[in-house]
Amino acid sequence: MVIWSEIAKTDLRAIYDYIANDSKHYAKKVAQDIRQKSDILSDLPAMGRIVSELCDKNIRELSLYSYRIIYEIKNEQVYILTIVHKRRDLQGSNIKPEK
Repeated sequence: MVIWSEIAKTDLRAIYDYIANDSKHYAKKVAQDIRQKSDILSDLPAMGRIVSELCDKNIRELSLYSYRIIYEIKNEQVYILTIVHKRRDLQGSNIKPEK
């Protein structure tokens, strides 16, 4: 099961809103694609690569378009922690693993 954190939901809405300023059609497509890619994690949780900045084997990422879908594998669950632009530096980030 894939569980979205409130931060990740807010990130997805912000991505949609930003893209929708230019194209509601493309914004919807990007949001749907992010959701679909993250849904795969329920069957293949380790498919993403380890987030190099965080050095935690349980915190991984998938890449899609210009975004990083950052998630944590914990107790056989997958938690989507955040979605960030690839240009964003995660050093000193406030990414919080699920409790």
